Amino acid sequence: MKNIDKASKAGCNSTSNPVKRDFQMRIDQEGRWYHEGGLIKRIELVKLFANVLSVDETGQHWLRTPVEFGQIEVEDAPFIITTFTSAGEKKERVIRASDNLGRDYTIGPNTRLFFKNLAVKDAALAVSRPYLRLPAGLVAKLSRPVWYELANLADDEDDEGLPGLWSSGIFFALQPQNL
Repeated sequence: MKNIDKASKAGCNSTSNPVKRDFQMRIDQEGRWYHEGGLIKRIELVKLFANVLSVDETGQHWLRTPVEFGQIEVEDAPFIITTFTSAGEKKERVIRASDNLGRDYTIGPNTRLFFKNLAVKDAALAVSRPYLRLPAGLVAKLSRPVWYELANLADDEDDEGLPGLWSSGIFFALQPQNL
């Protein structure tokens, strides 16, 4: 049988709708990817999956390719910001951040810093963590060292007196504004 016939028979050239699959994948709180309970150790494979990851309006994460799609479990954020660089000061500052897959983002109008309140049993102990909003509705959690270094750069206050910093012409308060 010719290779073209084999591919056709296998459905590789199908123009039908994508098929829903159970990928048995999850991403833990530290941004580690698992398949069928085992850690995916090949970074190239994780990068490939990350390229087809999206999130819907309900917060459900999906892997989508032209031929198949399926839900995956994400414990917190699929990516972790591991490093950043800062150039300039105050309103002229530009901050670039890198995630655990080596992808770079410029903090600004399209990649905003925000805080997410974590659910805890005792409301008095509310915990808030910093994240970046990425393209396709995805988010990346700032690692603790990155958060501390970023907070150390705070050099301005907003109209309410909240400490913060500028990046790409936008002021980012460095604490949640609606706790």
